[in-house]
Amino acid sequence: MINQIFGRFIAKWISLIKFRNISFNNQQKLFFSSLPIVGAFVTGLCLSLLFAACSSTPTVNAPNPSATSQGNSADSKATVVRFGYQKSTILLRTKGVLEKRLAPQGITVKWTEFQAGPQLLEAMNVGSIDIGPVGESPPIFAQAAGTSLTYVVGTAPTPASSAILVPQNSQIQKVADLKGKRVAFQKGSSAHLLLVQALQKAGLKYTDIEPKYLAPSDARAAFVKGSVDAWVIWDPFYAAAQEATKARVLIDGTGINKQGGYYLMTRKFVTENPQTVKAILEEIQNLEEWSKQNREEVAKTLAPVLGIDLETMKKATNRRTFGLVPIDDNLINLQQGVADTYYKLKLIPKEINVKDAVLTKEEYAAFSPKT
Repeated sequence: MINQIFGRFIAKWISLIKFRNISFNNQQKLFFSSLPIVGAFVTGLCLSLLFAACSSTPTVNAPNPSATSQGNSADSKATVVRFGYQKSTILLRTKGVLEKRLAPQGITVKWTEFQAGPQLLEAMNVGSIDIGPVGESPPIFAQAAGTSLTYVVGTAPTPASSAILVPQNSQIQKVADLKGKRVAFQKGSSAHLLLVQALQKAGLKYTDIEPKYLAPSDARAAFVKGSVDAWVIWDPFYAAAQEATKARVLIDGTGINKQGGYYLMTRKFVTENPQTVKAILEEIQNLEEWSKQNREEVAKTLAPVLGIDLETMKKATNRRTFGLVPIDDNLINLQQGVADTYYKLKLIPKEINVKDAVLTKEEYAAFSPKT
């Protein structure tokens, strides 16, 4: 039976070649190069027919591989945590607490530095990092752009750590004087929100100023050169600029900013590695508590790492608030307010729902540290 089927198959295959006017030489090449494939196909076909004919029991469907994979996803475990950070959160890398905590589980930590939150979340969007801390604004712009992200925990508000700076001899004396002026800041950052809030408080519209969207290093160069009239920035860039350029503080975030930033993760990482996430957040919380009680030690540790003199580093450290904040309804509502503000100003292309990037209370309870 097999030989008959094989013969009929070959005959049909050769007639197909003739029909397509393939040259004899090409026929030979195609025929002999295809024999293994043809043989495997026919053998498989005949065996299937044979087993189907001989078996009196119905075939049992094999399990769906994708269903099996999904069912085991909660048991998967990352061997590398790809951590994005900024200079404002470099202490976590410097102290090495995550490496010490995760090494016994066979997990390593890979660090990547970013100038600001928007760049960090761009990397998360393309799958280059798993986790990173940012201000309140970057997640809004990222979510509006379609980035899949998850709020994991909040950080305490640090309003005095951001400010609007002007040159020492500037004629600008109050926020209202920024009308018509060139203001540098990182678009989609916490500095962006501070500027928006400060303008509103002073009775100005966002369109009353000339925004210059620049990353911190480029903004500082423009500020020093005099090609912008003001610069909105956060620590440690803020403290370093005060010292190096003798910049004057027009206003800081005190009385304006009411929320801090967030640690964000990809949804895949957080759902597949809850125990690793718990370990990470516990170490971050421990470091925050230690920093709160050891500010001078923090300054001494970071000054050489950041290339900032000790007294300037002390200034930046002393105006910072340490601590983590759980993701709750109050925080979600505050963040939704930020999203609505940016949408009304037409700075994001569509309305977003912050809750789309939030987990359930039960999921947070599984890994959130006590705060």
